[in-house]
This record gives sequence, C-alpha cells and structure tokens, in this order.
Amino acid sequence: MDGTGGTLSNGTGGRASTPATGGAAPAAAPERRLLRGLPWLVWRRHRTALSIGLLVTLGACALFAYERIGVMDFLDAKGSSPDAKGELLMEFQDKFNSMFSSDTSFLQFVPALVAIFFGAPLIASEQEHGTVKLVATQSTGRGRWIAATLGLPLAIAVLCTVLLSAAFTWLWSPARELAMFGDWLGGGAFESTGPVLVAMTLFLTSCGIAFGMLIKRVVAAMVATAVFSAATSLIWTEKVRVHLGTLRNYTYPFDGEGPVTPRGSIQIDDWLATADGKLFGINTCTSPEATADACRAKLGIVNRVIQYLDYPQMAGMQWLGAGILLALTVLVLGFVLWQAHRRPL
Repeated sequence: MDGTGGTLSNGTGGRASTPATGGAAPAAAPERRLLRGLPWLVWRRHRTALSIGLLVTLGACALFAYERIGVMDFLDAKGSSPDAKGELLMEFQDKFNSMFSSDTSFLQFVPALVAIFFGAPLIASEQEHGTVKLVATQSTGRGRWIAATLGLPLAIAVLCTVLLSAAFTWLWSPARELAMFGDWLGGGAFESTGPVLVAMTLFLTSCGIAFGMLIKRVVAAMVATAVFSAATSLIWTEKVRVHLGTLRNYTYPFDGEGPVTPRGSIQIDDWLATADGKLFGINTCTSPEATADACRAKLGIVNRVIQYLDYPQMAGMQWLGAGILLALTVLVLGFVLWQAHRRPL
C-alpha cells in the first residue's frame, strides 16, 4: 500500500504490475497453410491421387533429365544430323529408339489416365456416396463448391503436364532429326511436346468429369471415359492432326529421280499428276508396263507429286490443335457448371 491511495504499485510508475508467472498461456499461433477454405478441403479429399500425380511427374522429369545425359554424349561424339547412308540414324535407333518409344508412349497415355482415374471419379464418387448432398446443408454455395472441386485438380493437372512437356522437349529437341527416325508427327513427339499434352489432358479430364456428373457411378463413368478417350485419340490421329498444317507439294518428272524434300519433313501423300497439276492416285495405271504407258499417255500423266509437312510448321500446328482442344474444354466445363446449377447433383 502507498500512503495516499492504497493501490498496488511498482517502484517506478504507480501502475499495476503483471505477474511473471501463473498467468494464462499465450494463444497458439494459427497454423499456416498454403491452401485454405474450400481448396484445402478439396486437397484433403483427393490428396492421395494428387500426391501420386505430383510424384510421378517429378520422377518422370528426373528420368528425362538423366536420359538426356546419354543422348547428349552420343550427339557430341557422333553429330545430330543423319548422314547420307543412314548409318548414324540406325546407330541412334539401336541405342535410343526403345527409350524414346517408351517415353512417348507414357506421355501419350497421360491424358487418358488422368481422365479415367481422376476426372471421371472426381464428382461421381461424391454423388455415389452421397457426400455431395452435404453441400446443400453448408453455408458454402454450390457454385463455390463446384469451382473449388474443379479448379484445384485441373490446376495441378496443368502444372504436371507443363513440367512433363517441358522436360521431354528438353530431351527430344537436340536429337529431333534422329529420334524416332526423325518423325515428329507420327512418332509421338507432336503430342508429347509443346502445348498439346496440356490441352489434351484438360479436354479429356473435363469430359471425364462431365461423364461422372451425368452417370453418377464411378466405374461406369470410368468405362465411358476410357471409350471416349480411345475414340478421341483415333479421330485426332486420323482426321485432325494432319490438317492442322499446310501441305507442301514437291513435283518431279514421272521417270525422274526421287524427291529431295527439306530435312525434317514428313511425307503425307504421293500422287501422279498431269502437266497442269491435275492429281491422280498413286495406283492409277498400274497394269502391265505397255498398257500402263498407254494409260498414262491417255490421261496426260507426266509427273509425280509428293505432299509433305515441313518441320517449321510443327509449333504452329501444335498451338492450333491446342487452341481447338482448349476451346472444347471451355465448352465442356461450361456445361458442367450449367448442369450443376440447373439441377441437384
């Protein structure tokens, strides 16, 4: 007590002192997370599949980096352009063809695998187990829930495929004239490098999500997605890919020497032609020689025409194809969002 006010004071300022011990423990600092709210819940719900995808991506990128060491050693010692006799080309195939074939096969399957094993079950599993009905009982709106459910997995799919595409491009580019016999269109490089891998993954995955939402059964949705992915691959390969570029023509006399097309070009078709450019199928006038000569003379066939795509068109073709796939992806995801708002999930 002091002599005037009877209050407890310290020796310097007359204010009440705070006990050094025995007070309440300080509040724990809040846990810091990279993701919060709905995105965190989506991650928790699908963390196993998403973690596997990230780990496989990192493993594949590390493998491509390791393989590049051997490829660069070969190219530094032997060169990167095929020789006239084709000996270097065959030597490269003997050493690296199986490696590149395995790599491109894996990357070409990535979009379908993501669509089947992740896209199709994404919403279908919630519907099949009834957990999606909990959304209606929460303060979170359906729109926010569907946006988070789609947004985080698709963002991770983009991240993984961008890394895979970049890593394989780094491996393939120095050896593009030798790898897979220089076939950048049909050998797998077209779908494994650049934006096509990313766009195809987004398109097939969004279709898998749509199938899951409509069918509401995981296994059935996965089967439907697998069939659709196979059909898409066939249509893309046979009907779409070659039409993304502009065919170049190389014309030479019917009895002349074979064509000398630019390095890295891919032959698409072979024709017979008249002097004014009218084309006939390569099997026109294939009867016995005397009759065939008369047949060609009657039709006026004097030339052969090779149609090909040259390597400088590759990047433009990839971006055009990716643009088409991304536009379709937007339409499919728009349908999913519209369907989610239109009727109960």
